[in-house]
Amino acid sequence: MSEFARLMATRKVGLHTDLGVLMNRHSTLVSCLVMVLLALCGQIGLPGTNMIPGYFMPLGAHSDERKPNNWKTVTTGFPIIMGYAPPNVLPEEIMSDHPERTRAVICTQSNPLRSYADTSAYEEAFQQLDLLVTCEISMTETAQLSHYVLPSRSTYESWDSTFFYWTVPGVYFQMRRPVVEPEGEPLEISEIHLRIADALGLIPELPQELYEKAGNRLEYGLELMKYLQAHPEHIGITPFILGKTLGPALGSTNLAALWGLLQNLPKASRENAVRAGFKKGPMMGEEIFQAILDHPEGIWIGKIDPENNFAQLKTEDGRVNVYIPEMIEWLADVTPEREAQALKSREKYPLILMAGRHTSMNANTLMRNPDWNEGKRACTLALHPRDGEKLGLKDGQLARVTTEAGSAEIEVEITTQVRPGTVMIPHGFGLDYQGNIYGINVNKLTKNTHRDPFTATPLHRYVPCRVETV
Repeated sequence: MSEFARLMATRKVGLHTDLGVLMNRHSTLVSCLVMVLLALCGQIGLPGTNMIPGYFMPLGAHSDERKPNNWKTVTTGFPIIMGYAPPNVLPEEIMSDHPERTRAVICTQSNPLRSYADTSAYEEAFQQLDLLVTCEISMTETAQLSHYVLPSRSTYESWDSTFFYWTVPGVYFQMRRPVVEPEGEPLEISEIHLRIADALGLIPELPQELYEKAGNRLEYGLELMKYLQAHPEHIGITPFILGKTLGPALGSTNLAALWGLLQNLPKASRENAVRAGFKKGPMMGEEIFQAILDHPEGIWIGKIDPENNFAQLKTEDGRVNVYIPEMIEWLADVTPEREAQALKSREKYPLILMAGRHTSMNANTLMRNPDWNEGKRACTLALHPRDGEKLGLKDGQLARVTTEAGSAEIEVEITTQVRPGTVMIPHGFGLDYQGNIYGINVNKLTKNTHRDPFTATPLHRYVPCRVETV
């Protein structure tokens, strides 16, 4: 260990954690300790080490669960992290008797009844909602249970982008454009949200000048600034104002939102843009916006300063805070004796299921038509030969997998890709397509309460189970 510590402190080290750690026992603690190790060894913020990547816009606000102004879920008490509540607590938040329990859900291009842990709990909870609205491109399991289904455009029919490229040292961005004409009358998701907000009376009556000058973005920007200066109380709904006035001129609510973001770039993003060749000044946002439109393949909109990477750190004291009391308390509970006891083989569930095997044949719940896997063994139970022999199971045989959440029958695949004592089932299957279900939904075998105690992350990489012949 001393030699390892010496190498960590004297060599250039980059470290990337992945799903084996991130959805396993002590998930949040391990993620924290990885960053503590890198920080103590001086492996953060220097060229050749783990660096703070360039970004277009921050993905979310800093979350400090200790501060009283940071929301918590009303029933389970989990903190809102970067603006998000953990999905695993939603069934409890709905089925609670709390007076402020969750009563309505808008589901946007996601399918919780297949993609989140504990499908059975979600099905029961969603049926108790006063209102369930789904914005989707297909009639998913969640859409079928909804009171209203609002048809949204697919990625191929919308202006769309991703905000977590995280490249170093260049800052890359691409605004994907529509490549096919939509059939019927589906809308961009942002347009659906805009119309809901408008119908709820959240958008005030706007001056006609904003609509009239939307065809000239320079004049529009000046008019918008004038309006917001006169009505500072409306700054918080600027995205809605942009969507309603600039959106029709650009032909996209998403594009209008992008233009608005670029007019209000953070200081660090502006400095990065100058290093990438953009001119500093009030027209920078417009220049970058036009460059993005001119380059459908994407462009480098910024470049970080690798020699001053710590300038990207946004902690109050400008330092990496390695001492987190909650994590120290958690760490103190992780002793060899307790771990040995926790990891003992259980008589009822002697094997460990890894819920989610990543292959080239699965893609969450994006692909519904089973024809895309025709002729392939796409949804199988990966079982080590030693366990297969012990259980009397052969390749291609049908087996029953049982967990605390439920049971399912699935074809066995004997393979050395798993360790003895561990089995794997891919995610993204068990979808209802034209009345037929192909493969099994692995989230029928996971419990929403089997989760990280700090962030409620599902422990998909450690689901106790048993496997039997059918």
